[in-house]
Order: sequence, then structure tokens, then C-alpha cells
Amino acid sequence: MLKRLATVAACLSVLALSACGNEADGKDTASDPAASETTSESTDASPEESPDESPEASGATTTCDYPEDGQEPARDVDAPDAEAPSEGTASATITTNFGDIGLTLDAATAPCTVHSFVSLAEQGFYDDTPCPRIGDQEGFGILQCGDPTGTGSGGAGYSFADELSGDETYPAGTLAMANAGPDTNGSQFFLVFRDSQFPPNYTVFGTIDEAGLETIDAIAAEGNDGAHPAGGGAPNKDVTIEKVTVG
Repeated sequence: MLKRLATVAACLSVLALSACGNEADGKDTASDPAASETTSESTDASPEESPDESPEASGATTTCDYPEDGQEPARDVDAPDAEAPSEGTASATITTNFGDIGLTLDAATAPCTVHSFVSLAEQGFYDDTPCPRIGDQEGFGILQCGDPTGTGSGGAGYSFADELSGDETYPAGTLAMANAGPDTNGSQFFLVFRDSQFPPNYTVFGTIDEAGLETIDAIAAEGNDGAHPAGGGAPNKDVTIEKVTVG
């Protein structure tokens, strides 16, 4: 859980992006600028974590709220503790059947989001789960993951508020949360591998390293079925998160 981060050093228009899990109809969603209000991520980042920047080094915390969202969780997990590290960064690795995707998680910018992601990772929520959607076209390049059911409607059974400045952009290398509208974040997230033109509605909580972007490019090269109403579709070759390791 985020205890570890604190103690161990964490559709709808032409090209809308959607993820599911906490909205009223059971879906989280992310949209591009051409879309109305629903869900949808260039910065290279190293997964390396500097001891001086780690959340544990500063000891600064903030209080987060993770209320039940009224949905049955896709997997039985506990909501994170309320106290979250609010400074520094942490490294994480998403191990997939295509290769590793290295992340740098930004607790200073999105402490409650990072806290939740780390908690779910450490409870094994993301292990052996599919990434059900990829979009790869001009102005829209994302891999969407975080739903163990693979349907785009599964979540962790709780939600939490957005952490937005209003200045968010989604260049290649961005890690962000999918949602179903304001303050409906859950377990689903998207990895941006092509500069994407989305409105600043999706919490950015980290970056993807160069090797990780190459892994996602390999996934994109396999193509998708184009069946998603908001753009993209299921990958032509199954994409599986084998595990997520923090630290």
C-alpha cells in the first residue's frame, strides 16, 4: 500500500478516450478536445528514484478520501489509508507480455492518485490483468489499463477526487487517470505514447520512460480492432500486465 511509499520510498466524439469503472453506468471515460465530457496522456522519464526526492525523505503528507463508489470491486482489495506522501517521486515498473514499462510516479503533483496506484499495485490488483484498449491515430495515442475484468467497467470499489491544475497536457510519455467525469477516479489509467490532444480533465500522476514507450509502440504496431465507439479498440494481440512493482 501507500504505507510502503511512505515508509519505503509510489465517449462522444471522433477520438474520445474512455476507461471504465466508477461512473453511474459503470464506465470511466476520457475524451479528446473534439469530445464532450467523458474519459481519455511528452515527457520522457526515468524510473529511477532519487533518495532526496522520495516521499519518505521529506516525510510530508496530505489527507486523501477514498469513499466506496457503489460498485462491486473487480478484485477484493482495501482502500488506501487516508494519509498519503505529498512530496517526491517513486519508481514503478509495469511488467507486460510485451516487455517492461518503467514509470516515475509524482507524489508532489498527485499524492492521492499515486497513493492509490501504489496501494493497488502492492495488493496485486493489477497482476495478471488485460489492457483492453489501445488508440493509435493522429492526436490520439493511448494504452488503457487498470480493469481486471477487461471489460472497461471494472474498478477497485472506491473513488477519489481529481488532482488538477487546469494546465494539464498529454504529450507522449504521460501517465494519467481515466475517469467518468469530475472526481470519479478509480483503478483505471492510461499511458500516452503519442502526443494526445485531450482537455485538462485527467489527473497526470507520472511519466513513462523511453524503454516503456518502445514497449507500447510494439503493442500499437500489432494494431487494434477499431471497435471502441470512442476511438481505437481492443489490441489485435492480447496485452497482459503480469505484475506492477513499486520501488
